[in-house]
Amino acid sequence: MELKRIVLGVQYDGAPWHGWQTQPSGGTVQDTLEAAIKRFSLRDIKTTCAGRTDTGVHALEQVVHFDTDLIRDTFSWVRGVNAFLPPSVAVRWATEVSAEGQDAFHARFSATARTYHYVLYNHPVRSPLLAGKAGWVFRPLEIGPMREAARHLIGEHDFSAFRAAECQAKSPVKTMHDIRIERRGDLIVFTLTASAFLHHMVRNIVGSLIVVGNGNQPPQWLAGILADRDRSRAAPTFMPDGLYLAKIAYDEKWKLPQESTGAIPWL
Repeated sequence: MELKRIVLGVQYDGAPWHGWQTQPSGGTVQDTLEAAIKRFSLRDIKTTCAGRTDTGVHALEQVVHFDTDLIRDTFSWVRGVNAFLPPSVAVRWATEVSAEGQDAFHARFSATARTYHYVLYNHPVRSPLLAGKAGWVFRPLEIGPMREAARHLIGEHDFSAFRAAECQAKSPVKTMHDIRIERRGDLIVFTLTASAFLHHMVRNIVGSLIVVGNGNQPPQWLAGILADRDRSRAAPTFMPDGLYLAKIAYDEKWKLPQESTGAIPWL
């Protein structure tokens, strides 16, 4: 039978999981999703995602594709797979796309940009209600210097200074399209959009922006870090709790039924 390529929009709370990518010991979002797909379809089906997330990192809309010869209404994939998923993971939508030739869709390689949010609670005392949902800094942070520092990162650069040692990307050169920093009461939301991100890149950038925001370094310090390409000079990797994969951008020709805003529901 002819194979069909199904694309899913998947949302998950990353706190209970050891990241996206499958592991021999299980306990990942991919393992859980594929087990649910198998229970619904009675087939072993492997999935491919747009971008792997680490332990504790959330996704507002991860994009996943797989191939199957099963004939199902697209919304049946939503209801059927969700019936076998835990509360922390849900398929939000499903659609069928081309799987052949130059027009074949690929969750990772067809993506044109990625957007992440980092939510930071900036208050002298931690909030138990935000545990696992937001990072926390107790020292006051100034938005202006962080915004000034972030401007040094816009454009195409070698981001080796913000790259994890275990990163498997072929090149550290990425294009940063936009960085927005907004304060909402005691919450600060960092929104970063780039062609792609290196392993730990967002958390390393946020950690360095915090060093500027608390006055320990001037905004131009970040430009020097970027130019030196030396990971040891940048701030330590910040906690994963507040990191959300928000949006994967694709050409409109795919007509994916994606969420329109990429906004965090409780903000």
